[in-house]
Order: sequence, then structure tokens, then C-alpha cells
Amino acid sequence: MKKDNIEQVFSKFSELNVLIIGDAMIDTYLWGKVDRISPEAPIPIVTVNKQENRLGGAGNVSLNIQAFGATPILVSIIGDDEKGKIFAKLMKEKNLVSEGLFIDKNRMTTVKTRIISGGQQISRVDQEISSLIDSEFEKKVFERIKAIIEEKHIHIAIFVDYDKGLITPWIIRNVIALAKSKNILTVADPKSRNFNNYQQVDLFKPNFKEFKDGLNLQIEKTDLNEIKKASEKFKTENQIGLLFITLSELGVFLTNGVSQNYYAAEVRDIADVSGAGDTVVATASLCLAAGLPIPLMAQISNLAGGLVCEKLGVVPIDLEQLKKEVKKIKLV
Repeated sequence: MKKDNIEQVFSKFSELNVLIIGDAMIDTYLWGKVDRISPEAPIPIVTVNKQENRLGGAGNVSLNIQAFGATPILVSIIGDDEKGKIFAKLMKEKNLVSEGLFIDKNRMTTVKTRIISGGQQISRVDQEISSLIDSEFEKKVFERIKAIIEEKHIHIAIFVDYDKGLITPWIIRNVIALAKSKNILTVADPKSRNFNNYQQVDLFKPNFKEFKDGLNLQIEKTDLNEIKKASEKFKTENQIGLLFITLSELGVFLTNGVSQNYYAAEVRDIADVSGAGDTVVATASLCLAAGLPIPLMAQISNLAGGLVCEKLGVVPIDLEQLKKEVKKIKLV
């Protein structure tokens, strides 16, 4: 593709409405300084001088979709607690619609608290309830999804599955069936619990560990032949359109059943890998919905994931920076 066409490619994203179904969370950061070791245990004492809350999980995928100029509609659950109020406030501040946001008095808002000192993450504390929602709540969630699809012209639906309980096998089956009846593309970013439940999605994007653990495989990340064999088998058995496996520093592997391709990662200065998967699935989903060629999808997604790794903490893609970087690389 010619570099002159990059702006035209990116302009397509602004026409897209994206339904995001998944586990949202608050990413809390405690920034501080370590200058002594605790007398109680051999651990550092962090003197906190700054605290920050950011949208995480499916919330971060929404921010990435928004950063590309597309319109995200998030369907998720938060708790009736202080962190839930912070989440709703952050959504409002970021101009994200909240019509798909549920408040469950029986659940806490998922929070990941990262403690950072000297530019490095030294600890993380998670607060969560990961049990699946009950059948009554399943129906409420599905009815809301159905209403959104009926009201808006949705181009693509993304399952952002962090194993926190919103996404159930019943939700997956019914949403995929509904999407297919409306000619809406579907994407899954899976975790272990539902790994084998995403039959017939158009794009399935696990990272290598998720792929390996989901299929109970004993293979190395560098063994592309074995990855190819396992991915083809999994893709066929689950009637998946495109299988997109991220290999972190090694790049990405894709197969559509006709051809298989590996794309090496661009060399970057990595500061923090958290949130990179959110950026990759958002980018790949928009490329799929915009009808871009698979090689271009791989390269743009690969590059976008690398760029957010250069920044500390979970952050959405910087679109202008991505455009500049895309113009520097050799496009397939």
C-alpha cells in the first residue's frame, strides 16, 4: 500500500460504531519513592506522592476505539461502590456513553492497583469478584445488547473477556447468533474460562499464553510450525474466521484457513506491556470492520501494541503518533 493512502485508511474508522461487551475495571496507580526497606519484612516501603485512576479492561478498549475516531458503546457491569462511581465519572469525562453500563449491588467494581516507583511497577493488588453473573442478569444484559443493536447501526461487536464474570457461555452464543442475523462482525479477546466457547466468531485474538493454556499445549513461542498446526486445528473445529495470535516481542501470527502469516514486531523501547492487548484487539477489530487487507491489519495492530508499551501504565493509542510510525515502515 502507498504511504499516501494511510490517511484515507484511517479515515474509514470514524464511520464505525463498535459494540464492546466485557469486563471493565479501574486501573489505579500509586506513584511513589522507595528509600528504605520495611523492618517488618524484606520488602520496600513506598512513600506515595501521587494517585491516579484510569479506565481499564473493556473501558480501555473503548478508549482505544474512541482514539481512532470510531464510536464505542460499552456494555459492562460495575459495583454499587465508590470505585464504581469513579468508573462512571471517568466515562463521563471521556465522553463515553453509559447506556450499556449496569450497576450490580452484589458485585464489587474490579480494581487493579499498581504501585510504581522509579519508573517501574513493583507490585499489583487486585480487588474483584470473578463469579459468573446469574441467569436473570444474563437476560438483562442480552436484552440491553439487543436494544442497542436495534437502535444503532453496529458494525462490529467485541467480547473483551477478562474472566471477571460478565461474559458467560449463554451470552456468547446468543450475541454471536444475533450478530450473524444482523450481519455484524464479531471479535473475541479471550481468557481461559470461555476459551473454547467462541465458535463462529470472525476474529479470535488470544495471546500466546492464552492460546497455549486454552488448548493445554506444550509448545514454545518460537515454534511457528507447531503454532500453525494447532491454530489450524482449533480454527477449523470452532469455525473461526480469522485467528490472530499475539506473540509479544516476537510479533503476531495469523491464519484465515487459506494462508498463514507471521509478522515480526518492530523493535521498540518497552516500558510497560499492560494494556497492549486492549490496543491490539481494538486496532485489529477496526481494521476488520473497515475491510482492510489482513497483512495491513497485522502490521498496524502490531505497531499500535508496541507503541503503547513505550508508555508507563495502561493508555490508549496516540493516533497521530501511530500514523507517523505507520508511514515509516515498509507496508506489505
